[in-house]
Amino acid sequence: MLTTRTTLTRFLIEERRRHPNSSGEFNSLILDVAVACKVISRQVSLGALAGVIGKVGETNVQGEQQQKLDVIANDAFIRASEWGGAVAGMVSEELDEPYTLPEPYPKGRYLLLFDPLDGSSNIDVNVAVGSVFSILKAPHPGQDATAADFLQKGVEQVAAGYAIYGPATALVLTVGRGVHEFTLDQTVGEFFLTRQFLTVPAQASEFAINHSNRRFWSPAVRRYVDECLQGSAGPRGKDYNIRWVASMVAEVHRILTRGGVFLYPRDSKDPSRPGRLRLLYEANPVGFIIEQAGGRASTGLTPVLEHQPTAIHERIGFVFGAKDEVELIEAYHRESYPDTDESLDIPLYAHRGLFRSGD
Repeated sequence: MLTTRTTLTRFLIEERRRHPNSSGEFNSLILDVAVACKVISRQVSLGALAGVIGKVGETNVQGEQQQKLDVIANDAFIRASEWGGAVAGMVSEELDEPYTLPEPYPKGRYLLLFDPLDGSSNIDVNVAVGSVFSILKAPHPGQDATAADFLQKGVEQVAAGYAIYGPATALVLTVGRGVHEFTLDQTVGEFFLTRQFLTVPAQASEFAINHSNRRFWSPAVRRYVDECLQGSAGPRGKDYNIRWVASMVAEVHRILTRGGVFLYPRDSKDPSRPGRLRLLYEANPVGFIIEQAGGRASTGLTPVLEHQPTAIHERIGFVFGAKDEVELIEAYHRESYPDTDESLDIPLYAHRGLFRSGD
């Protein structure tokens, strides 16, 4: 079996043959990321046995409490990727500023952006967590990258992927020619290709949203969720299941496997924030994967991959999944609603719900 299955290395070599002038740095970088994911997978699987459960008593640039595994995962990405000469710089959720490579290491042609451990609030309850990454071309190869170099639209990504650490560890990857899944064989320490050209099922019967934030949603989001919850008796004419794992990687993997739609929209809970998820290393890589799989990724109003970043830790509203469902949510956002100012620039939402008494 080990000799007949395609390894991640073989897959990348075969892809490289499509580009005879490539240097090999690109493949090297992805394989470095895969090494980091193997290290993280091992630490996650050991959990309390390795003493890696719990907080470190510090907050990151996002204002979030860092878990021990956040720090371990961040270090794994940096140590695996900094030395090989493929990257000119890195951006991480756990670092205030872009990571500058130590002086002895050569600067390469790519930029690596990552959330080293997505869903880390779930670690202590043993729910699946993951890592998300994006690769961009460096505007100035061979030089230290500046913060401005990372501010590229999602359409500029040359690769994106995530690893999910669940009952099995899987690495899901796109290099711009479909989406492919590799499963880690722990006995030999290698990722093997297990699913090719993943597609988001066209028909959705599930949606994922944190329903506790309902009072802060825009009327468009309330309308969509309410219609789904009305089931077969409502305007959608069928029943939906609601999901929420609080781990975006787990949600993405479920949607690629079973279909559905994920919503983490901009809301009025904190009007100073234009969303909750980070654009460069969460929304953009997931958006690239979803669209390569035939789905749609949006801010709720426009394609997320077309959004121009303005800061390395910029947040944004994010909706992705089955194409028709996401397009319907976008259409609802374009409509006007009574007693509201439905603006995505300055949200001013009425205290009353979409469906008022007497309507």
